[in-house]
Amino acid sequence: MIRFRSQEAVDSDLRLSDEGVSDRVNAEIHGVAIKTIRRWRRVYQREGRQRRLGFQGTPCPRCDGADLDEAAYALLLGWYLGDGHIVAARRGVYTLQIANDQKYPQLNQEIAATIRLVKQTASPCLRGGSTAIRIEARWKHWPCLFPQHGPGRKHLRKIELAEWQQAIVAKYPDQLLRGLFHSDGSRFVNWASKPTADGGTKRYYYVRYMFSNESEDIRNILTDTLDLLGIPWRKPRRNVVAVSRKEGVAALDGFVGPKA
Repeated sequence: MIRFRSQEAVDSDLRLSDEGVSDRVNAEIHGVAIKTIRRWRRVYQREGRQRRLGFQGTPCPRCDGADLDEAAYALLLGWYLGDGHIVAARRGVYTLQIANDQKYPQLNQEIAATIRLVKQTASPCLRGGSTAIRIEARWKHWPCLFPQHGPGRKHLRKIELAEWQQAIVAKYPDQLLRGLFHSDGSRFVNWASKPTADGGTKRYYYVRYMFSNESEDIRNILTDTLDLLGIPWRKPRRNVVAVSRKEGVAALDGFVGPKA
């Protein structure tokens, strides 16, 4: 049976091919055979057929002044600072990778959807492992949007937000915190005990948020943002930030909440 693909699917495939995505990965993203990818490229690219008039790649908000969904960007920035990194691919293209536990399918889909809001032509690919999922998308301009990109692990180098990033975070601090807490944080029920009047003890339970990251700079970005919203926090350990006071937990529950 002959299957016909939409022009949109063909254009999407060829765009990723132009950006350096391998035929195998491209085939997985679009649900077609590798030989189909090669045939499309041969017909359109090698024979010089015009497919998208004036196509120059996805414009960049920083380089080209393209629109940017700032709320989605603040959320993606939180994920990137926590569990993301950028690696160089072919032809000057970069791959943004966000790692997350595979047991949180809703969050994994949220990450993919957020990437599409930041880069509207993106086709995020979810790659599974033994315990983690990597959500990946390619673009030449990821380093433009994440100037924190650089060699080495984040906690071994300086991490600071550019002025334009600070302005976005000031408008959407809740989104940055959501990304940070869902990447390198947790929400759990803790307990403590206290003596009673009859000489016994009583156990009581309370919800607590914890954020753990080896980078002091990233921890400071988190606490500065908590301060912006008036959410009380403390540092029970060197690399941990905790929110356990009732009003602070209630505030975070409004836009972070349990992982799912």
